[in-house]
Amino acid sequence: MRPEDPPAFAAPWEAQTFAMVVALHDRGLFTWSEWAEALGEASRDGDRPADYALWLETIERLLAERGVTTAHALADRQTAFARAAAATPHGEPIALTNDPGP
Repeated sequence: MRPEDPPAFAAPWEAQTFAMVVALHDRGLFTWSEWAEALGEASRDGDRPADYALWLETIERLLAERGVTTAHALADRQTAFARAAAATPHGEPIALTNDPGP
């Protein structure tokens, strides 16, 4: 990487999202062609660029479509994470164990 090149990832969660895509591919959840098709479809459907937030949404959709999880379970996890984030002191890592529950 040249000094003037921007970093590949703007935040750690982007690198983690990239790593999840590679790991899920390696485990056989999808082929690279299937991934490209799903990401392209999501980008066209939302008329937005294929940024890492869209990558994450595409992972979630593929996991639900392939029976690895459900949309309901994903929504529950997102809600739990939001509660945990609100209960976590500023500057501390967010952990789901901090979720005070509904």
